[in-house]
Amino acid sequence: MSRLYDIVIAGGAMAGATLAMALNQGSNQSLKIAVIEPYQPDHQSHPGFDARSIALSYGTVAILKHFQLWSLIEDHATPITHIHISDRGHAGMTDFYADKEGLEAMGYVVELAEVGRRFSQHLSQQHQIELFCPYSVNHIERGIDSAVVTLSSNDGEASVQLETKLVVAADGAESLSCQSVGLTQQSVDFNQTAIIANVVTAEPHRGRAFERFTANGPLALLPMSQGRSSLVWCMPPLEAQRVLSLPQAEFLSELQQAFGWRLGQFSKVGSIASYPLLLRHRERISSHRFAAVGNAAQTLHPIAGQGFNLGIRDIATLVDSLLLNKKDVGDYANLIRFQTQREQDRSTTIAMTSALVQIFSNDLFAFRVGRNMGLGVLDTFPLLKSPLFNRALGVVNR
Repeated sequence: MSRLYDIVIAGGAMAGATLAMALNQGSNQSLKIAVIEPYQPDHQSHPGFDARSIALSYGTVAILKHFQLWSLIEDHATPITHIHISDRGHAGMTDFYADKEGLEAMGYVVELAEVGRRFSQHLSQQHQIELFCPYSVNHIERGIDSAVVTLSSNDGEASVQLETKLVVAADGAESLSCQSVGLTQQSVDFNQTAIIANVVTAEPHRGRAFERFTANGPLALLPMSQGRSSLVWCMPPLEAQRVLSLPQAEFLSELQQAFGWRLGQFSKVGSIASYPLLLRHRERISSHRFAAVGNAAQTLHPIAGQGFNLGIRDIATLVDSLLLNKKDVGDYANLIRFQTQREQDRSTTIAMTSALVQIFSNDLFAFRVGRNMGLGVLDTFPLLKSPLFNRALGVVNR
């Protein structure tokens, strides 16, 4: 016998957990929700709650506050009060200040592992949300009025069937759920690798975030708790292999040369990891009795820190759409509304991020001149910053 649910969410990391709790709060606990998660909630090896830090934009924080989720992580979040953007070896630079915009912060930095621990604990306390873990989605069979999702336990010994009005894919860029219903994905290889680590500098960051454009690609530092900064250093794959093989002292020396001395000397680096940088996106993020959010819908280059924040806007729009017809959340009108409302924000953000990669990861003379002129103009004429600043804040129509 199938168990009955209103919504089955494939994936219980940041996107899936946020969606489940937002739906639960937004519906006044009137929806029965299942979350399918293949990894145990200790998050020590969970790819969705790894050692990375992410920047939550001002708009994302507003969404989390609306769904009463911000209070779960607020004391862990480090505010970004100043963003400095520069081009290594050239004069072009610009700055954004929170206080000049009347804001306490332009965003906040959180560690995924800690957010994952807190979200999982809160998720487990919600009576209308049932977590199937460690289980994976094995098959999705869609009928006219419902879908049947077949789950398999990770040890292969148990199988469960869930009947639901709607399946939502929040299971990452390689989403097996999307593949199973035929939502195709387009992919662009940026020919870059991101090196990520937490670093310590001689000077305190004081809430400052940095985006530094180098000949090899962008380098970002985000302010973290305990005086640390989160490093995202992008470069071609072969160069990344070389840098990853360096002893710690040489790694810090090369990082120093690439970033400069705005935070003094780099004194320490934690564990170092890397991942290839691809743009992956699905033109359609809804289908019959099915929707996709977060990395299952699109995965972006980290150059402007837009990926997770775009995914949160997916989630907020999906919640708004589904709650217009709670009796049948998987109704066609709900899903076509979600698809339509997300098109402009998704296409604009994807296009902007891809253009920034092209402009700021290219050392050709014309690109160097163009980007330095652009940074100079932004710094000279503050009003021109507004569209870029608002998108960085996540203050966009969705």
